[in-house]
Amino acid sequence: MTARVLLVDDEPNQLVTIGRILRREGYEVSIAQNGEEALAQLRAAPADVVITDLNMPVLDGMSLLRGLEGLPSRPATVVLTGYGTIQSAVEAMKLGAADYLIKPCNPDELKLVIQRQLEVHALRREVETLRREVQRHQRFGALIGQSNAMQEVYRLIETVSRNKSTVLLSGESGTGKELVARTLHQRSPWSKGPFLALNCGAVSETLLDSQLFGHRRGAFTGATSDQEGVFQAANGGTLFLDEISEIPLPLQVKFLRAIQEREITPLGTMRAVKVDVRIVAATNRDLREEVRRGLFREDLFYRLNVINIHLPALRERLGDLDVLIEHFLAAFAESYHVAPKRLAPEARQRLHQHDWPGNVRELQNVIERAFAISADDTIVLADVAPALQTSDASAALPRVHEGTPVEPVPFPSTPLPERDDAVLSLEEAERRAIAAAMSQAAGNKNEAARLLKIDRQRLYRKLDKYELR
Repeated sequence: MTARVLLVDDEPNQLVTIGRILRREGYEVSIAQNGEEALAQLRAAPADVVITDLNMPVLDGMSLLRGLEGLPSRPATVVLTGYGTIQSAVEAMKLGAADYLIKPCNPDELKLVIQRQLEVHALRREVETLRREVQRHQRFGALIGQSNAMQEVYRLIETVSRNKSTVLLSGESGTGKELVARTLHQRSPWSKGPFLALNCGAVSETLLDSQLFGHRRGAFTGATSDQEGVFQAANGGTLFLDEISEIPLPLQVKFLRAIQEREITPLGTMRAVKVDVRIVAATNRDLREEVRRGLFREDLFYRLNVINIHLPALRERLGDLDVLIEHFLAAFAESYHVAPKRLAPEARQRLHQHDWPGNVRELQNVIERAFAISADDTIVLADVAPALQTSDASAALPRVHEGTPVEPVPFPSTPLPERDDAVLSLEEAERRAIAAAMSQAAGNKNEAARLLKIDRQRLYRKLDKYELR
């Protein structure tokens, strides 16, 4: 279709000169002598690009820019300005003008600016069309995907969202378990209540009890005031507990009672507090295997596993890859307040060849990095390749899938001294002991901490110190 350009200027010579240049380029050109005429024309027939002067009678260029906000489809806008009004042009761009030209404008520069704005305008329309299409056919709340595996997830969410049954979300890291939990909450009758999320693996063992159930003043050193836990804070809503397998065994008994009786007992008191909260738990481990190994209580597992929703890995639903890519491209364009970007065919092909061990979270990170470093409106192979190569190297390590036996994970160690009488430093001895424990525990930090007879938080610090992660 022929692009339509609206010229707005109170100088007839400018209208004639610029109009002649644009018509030679094949554009459909309309003219208006002030902002009021321009708005009337745009309400009757939308334009792709508006080129407007700032100083005009009746309704000036600034007022026209403000008036464009109320139109159903805002055109790209280019401001014409004299040398003495550059400051005004900057102000106009704050009001939504995409570019400015200095009078008298260079014909080649004019053509280039209009062509660039038409391309950006077309990209925005394309993204908006795609976004509507995704919203209509390929979304379920914040979740995106039209594969059979995701349709089954949507069906289960729709089925269980109306009741308060405990839900266990399983799947690899990065598959979107928290998004499912939020969607469950938003579609439930308790959506006006709070939604609270707690990563059980990110809280030290000594603080987790207080985080979950709260404490009273004086319950322990540093407890200077009463503090409610997440069970109380989420009362009347949904409590999402991620990495549920990281709850230590001694605390699992108290957690089980909270789920069964719907009451909790804060640290420092014997008085139970009733809570009305829906529990959504998540894990990237095989909890049945954790039960078999004695690391997770069987009765707690059955209490949590009332309804199980398994989230497929991204490599198991590659048919959703393109729509996820376009979603992230549009989201980052909006977040960065820049024009949308396209993905070059060779870059898209490389994304389709990747195994995605980090799942949707990894895809989001790759797209964001490529979006940030790409030099123009098209993301090319060189923009995505470095992140994928790093991921491919990490993916070469053994991956444990749900339901498969857990094999020992080799941890790095320093060769033993050649002489029997050689003495190890204390740090080297400690490093080797931790590496050996992690290997024997197949990478399970709870089990490694138990073998070493230290708490998990201390183990985390040692792993960081000796770069054993």
